[in-house]
Amino acid sequence: MTEVLWNLIMLLISAGFISAFIRLVRGPHLPDRVIALDLISVIAMGFIITYAVRFNQPNFVDVAIIIALITFLGTVAFSYYLEKRV
Repeated sequence: MTEVLWNLIMLLISAGFISAFIRLVRGPHLPDRVIALDLISVIAMGFIITYAVRFNQPNFVDVAIIIALITFLGTVAFSYYLEKRV
């Protein structure tokens, strides 16, 4: 891949991050904000993986996996909280 294509990929991921952050701030309900937070973590994982592939840094893939595990546990905890609250 060329340098321009890598920069375009990073730019599109950044635009998605900004859009998800706007939804996080403006979300009218708590579940909307939690979904936006999950989306931000997925986008962050995509950014980290893209960076790892682009600059040949395989250690960053482990960081993305750890973020995925923490995000999953947070989503499960939030679901449990919503179920008990109602």
